[in-house]
Amino acid sequence: MDKESKVQQALERLVTEQLMFAPDTGHIRLFDKRMLLIPGQALAEFRSEMIKRFGEHEVRKLFTRAGYQRGINYYHKVRALIGEDPELLISSAMRLAELEGYVYHQPIEGMQVDFDHGEFHGDYQWHSSWEAEAHCSHFGTSSEPICWMMTGYASGFSTAMFGRPVLWRETECSAMGHKACRVVGKPLEEWDEQDQIGDFLQIEKFVDLPKQKQPATPNKADNTNKNQEALSELVGASTQFNNVVHLLKKVAPTDTSVLFLGESGVGKERFSKALHSISKRRDGPCISVNCAAIPADLVEAELFGVEKGAYTGAVSSRPGRFERAHGGTLFLDEIGCLPLVAQGKLLRAIQEGEIERVGGTDVINVDVRIVAATNNNLRQAVSDHEFRADLFYRLNVYPIEIPALRERRDDIPLLFNVFIDRYCQKANKKLTGITRRALDALWHYSWPGNVRELENLVERAVILADDGKAIDTQHLFSAGENIETSALTLDTSGRLQSIPDTDANNIPSDTVDQLLDQSLSLEALEESIITKALERTNGNVSAAARLLKMGRGQLQYRLSKLKTELPC
Repeated sequence: MDKESKVQQALERLVTEQLMFAPDTGHIRLFDKRMLLIPGQALAEFRSEMIKRFGEHEVRKLFTRAGYQRGINYYHKVRALIGEDPELLISSAMRLAELEGYVYHQPIEGMQVDFDHGEFHGDYQWHSSWEAEAHCSHFGTSSEPICWMMTGYASGFSTAMFGRPVLWRETECSAMGHKACRVVGKPLEEWDEQDQIGDFLQIEKFVDLPKQKQPATPNKADNTNKNQEALSELVGASTQFNNVVHLLKKVAPTDTSVLFLGESGVGKERFSKALHSISKRRDGPCISVNCAAIPADLVEAELFGVEKGAYTGAVSSRPGRFERAHGGTLFLDEIGCLPLVAQGKLLRAIQEGEIERVGGTDVINVDVRIVAATNNNLRQAVSDHEFRADLFYRLNVYPIEIPALRERRDDIPLLFNVFIDRYCQKANKKLTGITRRALDALWHYSWPGNVRELENLVERAVILADDGKAIDTQHLFSAGENIETSALTLDTSGRLQSIPDTDANNIPSDTVDQLLDQSLSLEALEESIITKALERTNGNVSAAARLLKMGRGQLQYRLSKLKTELPC
């Protein structure tokens, strides 16, 4: 079967198996997600109004990001149905966009993808672009490419497939007067002006920083470098990530106290540094203290400072974290671990803006912005009389919940790319990419340690992987992590059951010997296994495919080749 026939067959399966119209209930579904048929003219009017209200640059980011998320989601649905062939996946993605009415694709150089060597390149023409027509009908000829949703869609789909950020960019656009739109796709790092064309994937520029009134001093220059470093690690295109970004934007210009909530390892300290970096205090210090790491009898000395002779061992006076953070931001991590006595003094310092060193009598005025973080339920701690209610309400002015990594899986390829670049530079290595099964494992892993765990796994993988080779599963998950690429299936009774993570190479040798002794042909053995899998799942092809650890499309192809009858 040629490639075009395979693509057509895949599209037919996508339409017949995944697209459902139920007018009696008012539902249209694709990949079990509700869809809407919206008149293109109405959407064009909405797009036009958004551009007039918010400006073309902001709307471009929103529409590109919406397309990106759609591409990520479609990839995982399509791959589960038709398998892992990159060209077939991309072709199916294009056909879906054509089915939805966005564009018609025509290859120029087509696709060249090599996972092992980290190579990705695509070159296509888009005809009949809906976005180009909509833009021209409201604004006339454009000076820049405007197919934002489609380039975002292509970037999201390709990024999920390739495991590293891939960016599709319009080099020609029919809205600019060209005969057709032309798009080129390649890894993000291969593009010039990455900050400009990939800004929808990162937040370095999500707030307009106030202009500096005076030239930066050396200390201010150091702070600026640290601020930029903190921002460069905050990447994401998921809705959950951008909700956090939106909340940061709102509170950044103020001095309001912020409370970051979320599991351990989600990046609360990095978000706090980003908040400091885009605030009016960015030229001041950003001081962090882990309340859980300080012995209870030293908490006050660490926070408020100590005078010489205040206790045995206090041989000199020294400032505390409040004084050191004067004019800037004080980040109190694990605030729930603070002793009750220290909580009362902390509350006074926040409310009055003044402290006293341990063993001192002078009142010291301090001007700090408080940013706190916890992975505990502070409301419950208040109920249990383990945390002061008045301090909780003082800190809980502006809470921001940072989602766990498993809730923002769309961002894994982007974070993975940041960490790979960092640790390859430190190890002086050049790795070519990531294997398909390793990418699969990254996607399905539960990430109990969140972003911190991902960073640690990448650092380990860079050390273990051979220079010039791709990262594989054994490089990432080699410390007892529980990974499953197909976690659950249905048994014959319809109940969920775990699928053991087995490997063909681990089949007991006596089992292989018994099969060989029966002089069975490979075709007969394959037919027998497939038939038994279908019997176990009562003819459910998708469940049988999961049981056999293959895509549904792969099993369907084998069924057509074997002409196996479905069990009654």
